[in-house]
Amino acid sequence: MEKIQALTSQNGVVIFTKSTCCLCYAVTILFQELRVNPIVYEIDQHPEGREMEKSLPKQGCNTVPAVFIGGKLVGSTNEVMSLHLSGSLIPLLKPYQSLS
Repeated sequence: MEKIQALTSQNGVVIFTKSTCCLCYAVTILFQELRVNPIVYEIDQHPEGREMEKSLPKQGCNTVPAVFIGGKLVGSTNEVMSLHLSGSLIPLLKPYQSLS
């Protein structure tokens, strides 16, 4: 749990994914299209992935992708897409958007 908190508090936008998850890929691409370059941890490929996966439910997320913005859990695909469709996602991402 401390590892997740450290990783998410040190980086603006963090997504925990699995390499075989198409929804993880879609959320990552959405962020890139919105000019945000998230830090992505593929927990099925990362050396500490098992520990990360066990810690995510303690943070409040039971599935991947697990999206954190500004150190706070946003949620998974449903929450991210709901925020995007309501127009609430971009204001959250504004501090992390690149200029190019």
